[in-house]
Amino acid sequence: WDGVSLTIPDPPPPICWRPGEASPRDLNDRKVNERGHWNNKVEFVLSVAGEIIGLGNVWRFPYLCYKNGGGAFLVPYVIFFVCCGIPVFFLETALGQFTSEGGITCWRKVCPLFEGIGYATQVIEAHLNVYYIIILAWAIFYLFNCFTSTLPWASCGHEWNTANCEEFQRVNGTNVTNPNATSPVIEFWERRVLSISSGIEHIGSLRWELALCLLLAWFICYFCIWKGPKSTGKVVYVTATFPYVMLLILLIRGITLPGASEGIKFYLYPDMSRLSDPQVWVDAGTQIFFSYAICLGCLTALGSYNSYNNNCYRDCIMLCCLNSGTSFVAGFAIFSVLGFMAYEQNVPIEVVAESGPGLAFIAYPKAVTMMPLPPLWACLFFMMLIFLGLDSQFVCVESLVTAIVDMYPQIFRRGYRRELLILGMSVVSYLLGLIMLTEGGMYVFQLMDSYAASGMCLLFVAIFESICIGWVYGSDKFYRNIEDMIGYKPVFFIKWCWMILTPGICAGIFLFFLIKYKPLKYNNVYTYPDWGYGIGWMMALSSMVCIPLWMVVKIWKTEGTFKEVKSLFRGQTDHRANCGRTHTLCHSHTMGEPE
Repeated sequence: WDGVSLTIPDPPPPICWRPGEASPRDLNDRKVNERGHWNNKVEFVLSVAGEIIGLGNVWRFPYLCYKNGGGAFLVPYVIFFVCCGIPVFFLETALGQFTSEGGITCWRKVCPLFEGIGYATQVIEAHLNVYYIIILAWAIFYLFNCFTSTLPWASCGHEWNTANCEEFQRVNGTNVTNPNATSPVIEFWERRVLSISSGIEHIGSLRWELALCLLLAWFICYFCIWKGPKSTGKVVYVTATFPYVMLLILLIRGITLPGASEGIKFYLYPDMSRLSDPQVWVDAGTQIFFSYAICLGCLTALGSYNSYNNNCYRDCIMLCCLNSGTSFVAGFAIFSVLGFMAYEQNVPIEVVAESGPGLAFIAYPKAVTMMPLPPLWACLFFMMLIFLGLDSQFVCVESLVTAIVDMYPQIFRRGYRRELLILGMSVVSYLLGLIMLTEGGMYVFQLMDSYAASGMCLLFVAIFESICIGWVYGSDKFYRNIEDMIGYKPVFFIKWCWMILTPGICAGIFLFFLIKYKPLKYNNVYTYPDWGYGIGWMMALSSMVCIPLWMVVKIWKTEGTFKEVKSLFRGQTDHRANCGRTHTLCHSHTMGEPE
């Protein structure tokens, strides 16, 4: 004090600190709050493309198109694509980019009462992480068996073949077979690969060869994502582009085969009368949800690593068109080969048309045995399957990890804890997946595929996602948030979809699912025991129950009057200041109350 003013000296610096450097406490905070990001837009686009363009594009869409009226199926498909696919795809991606949070905490930001949506998506994702990679194990096993001069499923005479095994012959346009004959490709699949038992009641022993293939698949998956976006962004340059090279090669080969034109005709020839069948519309709607990876939290997690001003609207439109276009083109590659196969066997194409594992591990492997250089084409096909499934798998794992890390950043954003979390998750998923590699494992796989991550679960989640953003948080408010990010508002039609069309259509299909429910049968023959169906429904409900259960628990734990309960509808404030990401607009921002 000099009689005029008071001078307060600066506090002494901490030990080992130099002027101009961040203090140890600041460094520690920065380390904890550091969150990964994409190095460029290409990494984001390829990561999303790798996630959404998967096995379903190759083995599900072409078969559904053929089954439901050929070109006529494109009518309901395009309607669902516009009214459900693009709106929900854009909603999840934009939500992740805006909140910079994973699949759970992003919903906490916009509306705490609907945080159960995030838990539901992650439960579905956890189921997927366990059973989806089983397909990769099968494909890897087939790939290893391609490195021979003669494919093992091309002929009989192996130790796994039965007396009824009969190689394909064509004499005067007819097949020479006995009534109980089976093909070598079916016996290789059922007796050599699966060693399938008579039912889920007889689990049998573990197929150690498949267990090693699964271990290899998880090993590759782990090192694709162990460093977060830094490693994932580099890997997708290969995993997301290589399948297109393989698909192009197989397409060119397929359309040059005899009988290919007949296969393509069956694939596209429109039967408009099929549009009167409600099942056609249900198949179109569920295919959109399956192929676009919506309601899984993946898009939210991938979008959360974007820069704040990234034009996610343009990216989403482009990626959606790319996904559907890939499905359409894949149909030509698949049905040209099936047409050739029907031509060679002199049978109708209905006999050889398959979907799912039946196409990948029976129909197509059988077709390549009829081509010149069968090991080459088999090798290319299974390499394509592996790369298609690989990036879908590791992006799902990365999304689940992102959700957990964002919930507990103080724990998992230190040292190598994130890498250890991924390792632990991979080990647990691997051990759980071993049951599907037993002699009765195929029955468990079909059960999980039909219930744990079924279209019914995805539709249920989509209804609440649309209601939360369209009505509770407010579609107008979310449009302003998007305008703040990309500089303009998207087309007004998407807002209508969030509010009316998407929840209405999803609710209609969901009810149709319940009304027309048919118990699962393996190969349309084997009927599961009652306890098997019970396990299936428990897996389905394990995700759907999260949303209403979270609402009840949240309201129950909220003390006070209705005013306090109303606060559960409000998003958290000062969001962008805590986004953990560096961008030009990261300043104080209030999400405010719902409209």
